Amino acid sequence: MENWEQSNWWKYLDDSLRDLMRQSKDLISVENRRLSNEGGEVYHDYAFTVFSAAKAYEGFLKKVFLDLGLINRAQFSGEHFRIGRALSPTLPKRYRVGWVYGKLVEYCKGEELPMAMWEVWKKARNRTFHYFPYHQEAVGLLEAKELVEEVASVMEKTVRIFGLPRS
Repeated sequence: MENWEQSNWWKYLDDSLRDLMRQSKDLISVENRRLSNEGGEVYHDYAFTVFSAAKAYEGFLKKVFLDLGLINRAQFSGEHFRIGRALSPTLPKRYRVGWVYGKLVEYCKGEELPMAMWEVWKKARNRTFHYFPYHQEAVGLLEAKELVEEVASVMEKTVRIFGLPRS
């Protein structure tokens, strides 16, 4: 994982979100060392190493949406605004009050970035958090590292395209 401290997204995050990203990076490093040095047991699922990055990404998205004027301060700090609902490209029209995805597509003049933002959120959050008894998806350690890097990559692309932070 590259030197995040020099990236634009890192500078955009507040300390609490940086700590979450650092925690995922550290957990992956600890697990890599544990496996290579001690020949430790390989876990079935390393989703726990991604979860902090997924949480940071959710905070990042809320901050971006607030800074772009797509949500208000009450939505940003409240407990009822849902990233999954706001960012879903397939949300039925009847639920689109407060829908952010369409506004992002309009702003970007296309779906490439909004879809990337959605896909990373879905992979990093839903796959690491939810349990489906008939569709179990474990996250391997290499995949965990790639997911955390993908979160960082989409955050970098987002701050660059939207010119964040704005003064």
